Amino acid sequence: MNCSILILRFCLLCALFFSVKNKAAGQQIVSQLENYATRFSPERAHLHYDKSSYAPGETIWFKAYLLNEVIAAAESKNFYVDWIDDKGRILRHTVAPLVQGLTSGQFDIPADYKGRYIAVKAYTSWMLNFDSSFIYKKAINILHKDSVKLPQAIVIKPELQFFAEGGDLIANFPNKVAFKATDQWGRPVKIKGVVQGSDGKVIDSLRVQHDGMGYVLLNPAPGASFTAKWKDEQQKDHSTPLPSVKTSGAQLQVTLSPGKRAFRVQLSPDIVSASDSVYVMGTMFQHPVFTIAKSSKGEITGIVPTANLPYGILTITVFDKSWKPMAERITYIDNNAPYIFKPEMEVQRWGLSYRARDEIKITVPADIASSLSIAVTDLSIDSDSSDNIISELMLTSELKGKVHNAAYYFTNPTENKQQLLDLVMLTNGWRRIKWEQIIAGSFPKINYPRDTSYLSLSGSVQGVMPGSIGNGASAMMIVTQKDQQNKMLLVPIERDGSFNDRSTIIFDTAQIYYQFQDKALKGASISFVPNKLRTPAAGKPYTNLLWPDTTGISRHLMLSDENNANIQKSKFKELEAVTVTAKTKPVIDQMDEKYASGLFSGGDAIRFDVANDKFANVGDIFTYLQGKVAGLQITGQGANASLSWRGGSPQIYVDEVPTDVNMVSSINITDVAFIKAFRPPFMGGFNGGNGAIAIYTRRGDDVKRDPSTGIPSGKIEGYSNIREFYSPRYLTTERPPDADRDVRTTLYWNPNVTIDPATKQAVISFYNNDVTDAFRVIIEGMTADGRLAHLEEKME
Repeated sequence: MNCSILILRFCLLCALFFSVKNKAAGQQIVSQLENYATRFSPERAHLHYDKSSYAPGETIWFKAYLLNEVIAAAESKNFYVDWIDDKGRILRHTVAPLVQGLTSGQFDIPADYKGRYIAVKAYTSWMLNFDSSFIYKKAINILHKDSVKLPQAIVIKPELQFFAEGGDLIANFPNKVAFKATDQWGRPVKIKGVVQGSDGKVIDSLRVQHDGMGYVLLNPAPGASFTAKWKDEQQKDHSTPLPSVKTSGAQLQVTLSPGKRAFRVQLSPDIVSASDSVYVMGTMFQHPVFTIAKSSKGEITGIVPTANLPYGILTITVFDKSWKPMAERITYIDNNAPYIFKPEMEVQRWGLSYRARDEIKITVPADIASSLSIAVTDLSIDSDSSDNIISELMLTSELKGKVHNAAYYFTNPTENKQQLLDLVMLTNGWRRIKWEQIIAGSFPKINYPRDTSYLSLSGSVQGVMPGSIGNGASAMMIVTQKDQQNKMLLVPIERDGSFNDRSTIIFDTAQIYYQFQDKALKGASISFVPNKLRTPAAGKPYTNLLWPDTTGISRHLMLSDENNANIQKSKFKELEAVTVTAKTKPVIDQMDEKYASGLFSGGDAIRFDVANDKFANVGDIFTYLQGKVAGLQITGQGANASLSWRGGSPQIYVDEVPTDVNMVSSINITDVAFIKAFRPPFMGGFNGGNGAIAIYTRRGDDVKRDPSTGIPSGKIEGYSNIREFYSPRYLTTERPPDADRDVRTTLYWNPNVTIDPATKQAVISFYNNDVTDAFRVIIEGMTADGRLAHLEEKME
C-alpha cells in the first residue's frame, strides 16, 4: 500500500534550527517510522449482528468488516472468531474466508446455555502480532427469565481518574487535567466535588461536561500536590489524588479549531539549558505526517492544517534532542464526510396484516460499489445503538480505553460534539507506537505471518531428508467431504516439501487419502493446512453486566420463550398413526443410487456392496474381485496385478476418476464401499470395449476406517459452514388453526445484499410474523476503498 495516497504529508511553516548531524538523525527516524508503518500496518474489525441480544437456542448471525488504515483489508484471507462463555471457556472457534475485507457467519447458542452473556473475540492472524487491546471484543447479552431482574448484591464502585494533557503535570506552567468518572463496568457515573491543594484550599471545581468527563485547570508550583474531594450518586464521600507534579519535562497543549489544530510546547528550565533543539512529530496510522525541529530556548507553537488529512487520530509527540519522547497528545481529525456514504431506504410495499409481505428498496450513490448487510427486527425488542460500523472503525478500534456511547459523536456531528470528543482523546490511553523500538531501529517479531491464502488443500511433507525431494514430485490425493462427491487430484510437491492446490478450498472437515508418486518419499507423511490457527487456550472471563430493561428485554424474552417452546413442541409432537405399505428397495440398488452418477449409474454391471460384506476385511481390491466377475482375469498381486477382460485391459476408476493399478493397489478394501464391474462395452470410457471397474471409497455414514491400516490419510478442518438465514414465505395471511404463532424477533437478515450495478438499487422482501406491528431496519456497508455506511430506520 502506498501510504502517501492515504495521508498527505505537509510541512509546517516555521523556522527550523538544527545542525546537519541532527537533521540527518531526524530524517533517519522519519524513514524508520515510515518503514515500520508500511511493514506493520495493523488491521481493525467490526461485526454487524442481526440484533443486540439473544436467548439460549437462538442463532447469532454476523457480518464482519475489516479495514487496514482507511481502506478494505484485502490481504488477509481468513477471519477467526472465538465464542467464549462467561467463565472464559471457548464454546467454539470458527473461521471464515475473507473477500476484500468482508465475510459472514453464524453461531448457534446451546439451548442449555446458562451464562448471562457470550463474549466475542474476532481477529485475523496478523492482528495477533500486536497489542491485544486493539483486537475486536464484544460481550453479547444472553436473556434468561431473570434478565429483567437486577442481580442481587450489586454494589456500584465508582472510580475517578485524572489525565494530564501531554502526559505529565509540569510545575510553573498552566496545565489542563482531564478526568473521567466511571463504575467498575466502564459506565459513566455522576459526581460532584472540588480539587484542593495540600493546604486544603479549593483550586477548581469538578465540572462534568459529558458522560462523566470534564477537566480542571492548574498552575502548580514545584512540590505542590492536589487531591479531589468528591461525592458519588449515593452521596458517599471519596478522595482521589491527582498526578504528581514534575519539575522537569515538556508541557503540550492542543487547541481545536475548524480545519486546523494549534499546539503549544513549554519546556522546563533544565530541558531548555540541556538541549539545543526539540522535535515535534505528528503521526496518523503510524505514518509520519509532519516533523519539525525548534530551538529549546523558547516556547514552541505551531498550526497543523487538517483539511487534507484523512479521518482518525493524529498523535503529536514531543522529543528531546536525543529523540526521547517527553510528551504526547492525541486529537481526533473529523474529516469523516469523504469516507461515509449514505444509503437511502424506501418502503415499496407495506404488509398491512400479519404474515403479509413487505418490500424495501435500498439505493446507494451512483459512484459507490458497496457490500451491505441488512437486519430487520421487531421494533419493540431491546436494541443497542451505542456503537456501529462508523464509530467502531473510525474511533474505538484505535483506542485502548472504553468509550461509552461512541456512536453519539458521529450522529449529527456538531462543533460542540467535537469538543466533547476531545475529552475522549484526553481520557483514553493510546500508545500504539513504541518509540524506543523505532529509535533503536528494531522491529517487532512476527509470530503470525499474514495469511494471504485461503484454507485450501495445502501442507508439507514430513519425515524426509532436506534435498531428497526432486523436481516433479507429486502425490495422488483423494479428498472426501461430507455431502460432496469424492475428488481425486495429482498434487505437485515443491522441493521444500510444501504443496498447495489453491483450487480446492476446504469447508467443514475433509479426510485426505494420499500416495506419493516418488519412491524417494516412501515412508514420509503429510501435515495438512499447517497455517490455520488452532483453537486458543481458555482465557480470563470478561467483565460484563446485563442491566434490566423492563420493556425491550421483557418483550424479547417473552417472544424467545414462546419460540423455543414451539421448537421443543415440534420435536416431540405425536404424529397420527399412519400405516404405509411400500416395497423396500434392495440395498444394492440403494448403494448404486448413493454412489454412482452420470454414465456410471445403472448400466450392465456386476455390483458389489463392499461396505456390508463381512468378508471384505483383508487384502486389496484385486484379491477381493478374483473369481467374482465372469471373464475378468486377474493375475499377480498389488501394484504388479494385471487385469484382462475380452482380450484387453478394462479402464479403472476410483470415485469416477480414471486411475491406474498402482494407485488402486494401495487402497485397502476396508476403505471401499461399492464396486461396479461394467461388462464390455462401457460407454463412459475411451477403451469401453474392454469394460470398466468403478471403485467407490466410503463416505458419509459408510465411513468405517481403521487408521492403522490401508492408505495413509489425514484430516483437514477447513472453514466453518456458512448457512443462509431462513425467512418463511407465506402464501396466505391466514394462520392455520393448528399452527403455532410466528414470533420471530429477527424477520430478515442478509449479510450480502446485492446492489444492481445499473440502477444502484436493491429490493428486499420479507414476511411479517404474527405479533409485530413495527420494525427496526439497520443497514451497514463498506466499499473497497474503505467508505462506510450506517443507516437505522423505523417502519411503523
